[in-house]
Amino acid sequence: SPPPPPSLSPDPAVISPQDPTLVIGSSLVATCTVSPDFPLKAEDLYWTLNGRRLPATSYATLGPSTLSVALAHLNGSRQQSGDNLVCHSRDGGILAGSCLYVGLPPEKPVNITCWSKNMKDLTCKWAPGTEGETFLHTNYTLKYKLRWYGRDNTCQEYHTAGPYSCHIPKDLALFTPYEIWVEASNRLGVAVSDVVMLDILDVVTTDPPSDVHVSRVGDLEDQLSVRWSSPTALKDFFFQAKYQIQYRVEDSSEWKVVDDVGNQTSCRLAGLRPGTVYFVQVRCNPFSIYGSKKAGIWSDWSNPTAASTPRSERSAGGCDPKGGEQNTTLRRELKQFFGWVKKHAYGCSNLGIKLYDQWRVWLQKSHKTRNQ
Repeated sequence: SPPPPPSLSPDPAVISPQDPTLVIGSSLVATCTVSPDFPLKAEDLYWTLNGRRLPATSYATLGPSTLSVALAHLNGSRQQSGDNLVCHSRDGGILAGSCLYVGLPPEKPVNITCWSKNMKDLTCKWAPGTEGETFLHTNYTLKYKLRWYGRDNTCQEYHTAGPYSCHIPKDLALFTPYEIWVEASNRLGVAVSDVVMLDILDVVTTDPPSDVHVSRVGDLEDQLSVRWSSPTALKDFFFQAKYQIQYRVEDSSEWKVVDDVGNQTSCRLAGLRPGTVYFVQVRCNPFSIYGSKKAGIWSDWSNPTAASTPRSERSAGGCDPKGGEQNTTLRRELKQFFGWVKKHAYGCSNLGIKLYDQWRVWLQKSHKTRNQ
């Protein structure tokens, strides 16, 4: 027959209460009782909290082998795994331990916002409440369901867009609103957010515009042409798109935004500095997907694309205009051009920018000739 199992040796001591959960500001009396199998008395014991010895003035002897400690006005736990309250023998040996979980119940999560990348998924984020810090491990669960039918679903992929976020990768329905909410729970309770109602079509964003190209406009020293492709992931859906451009000079961190691009996939940047490298980015806002009335959500900016404007031939010739003369020259040139238009193109309502470009190039060449 097999040998009998070895007898389990008793613990040296027992702390009561074991691993309590308390609200900040609470008081606690804990006791350490030594097992009869160990020849230790109450006067042989002392207490530590997180490694610091607690003063003997907080102790009380409750029996020959039982020593208590009184803790008042407890602060929040220093670590989410609990503060360590330990009973020691006189020689420093550890007899027993207990974890004190001191904190606050969770607050109601707020500010739930969601977006869908190319109508294939859904990501939501939220804020943990006005205070946020509970000093206890607090678990957040994002739940969702179709508004009029269907069971509750629980999001599985957390921390995808920050500490308070979750990602639902697939199996989402279109044309039916979802109810979405967040539940927060810890050792002291549960708090539930307000329910947010949304339709996937109303929260679509896209990848940044692809194939962004920036190029010179002939010999025009103050202009660059930008073109890009519309979001391919939405090519099979009915939607409108609007775009924004931002650009900056190479040695600056300040971006200038062009807001009125509309739904075009190209744009002319004018009024630039000659002989200067510019970085350009584009972003997209898809809206009115299948007639959705929502404003749409901007994509991230595309990676910066660089190009340089042509160097000014006038400055290359060594005849830089003196202070203030450049603006005067520009005003004079514009006045000349519009005078020419009025004289030669009267009644022509569809005058294109190309004619102005041709006139500018001719003007630059005439300056070059004059300089030479």
